[in-house]
Amino acid sequence: MESASAYIDEKIKQLGDWRGKTLAHLRKLIHDADPDIQEEWKWMGTPVFSHDGIVCTGETYKQVVKLTFARGASIDDPKKLFNSSLEGNVRRAIDLREGEKIDEPAFKQLVRAAVAANSAALAQRAAKKK
Repeated sequence: MESASAYIDEKIKQLGDWRGKTLAHLRKLIHDADPDIQEEWKWMGTPVFSHDGIVCTGETYKQVVKLTFARGASIDDPKKLFNSSLEGNVRRAIDLREGEKIDEPAFKQLVRAAVAANSAALAQRAAKKK
């Protein structure tokens, strides 16, 4: 069985256009923000980036590359990167269209905040079990 990272590599290669380049760039930024991020392959072909739970997914559509943050609604977003799924109580997403750039420092901060939220929730669950 291939690793999730190999599946993500193949997906990027198969896209072969701006979406693959964008996903590859965002993937690098995610790993730069948190070197302990784990890659997973879920839901019949969705790249998932996790640390103490899902941090975000990396979905590709015809018009956008979408990064959905599992705990996005509870994460401070001072640079207003979240521009999709804003009505939900839990998730938030960033949609990038062809040619759009992301504020890299702000994006890395969102990743780190998502990891911190996951770690805090994990610690809270562990404390309740004691």
